[in-house]
Amino acid sequence: MADRAVPFRRRRLSVTSLIDVIFLLLLFFMLTTTFTRTGDLPLSAAGTGAAVSTEAPVFLRLDPEALSVNAEAAELEGVVQRIRDLSPETGARVLVSLGPGVHAQRLADLLMRLRGLPGAQVQVLE
Repeated sequence: MADRAVPFRRRRLSVTSLIDVIFLLLLFFMLTTTFTRTGDLPLSAAGTGAAVSTEAPVFLRLDPEALSVNAEAAELEGVVQRIRDLSPETGARVLVSLGPGVHAQRLADLLMRLRGLPGAQVQVLE
């Protein structure tokens, strides 16, 4: 008796299982993701014809690892009190200059701190 080899036939590959797994992963990530709303940072363009202030502005220099107020080193936590000491009147004008490589999150942290200054006019320089 001779052994007859059964010819090997390939079956078509079904991608239904793969689609199901991808769909389940998509559902999992959609349901477990939390979308938090970050705080709003009010930014406004400089106005034209504004009144001239007699008080000198406070100059902030923001670098990736450092912060200076009127060319003196400062900490992010104490920047509001430092500006109040320099400009006791409400409505201080604050100019923020960004150093190279400053990330948007660092600027947002600074602007959130400056919200504690009542009536402050904050301008971010290019």
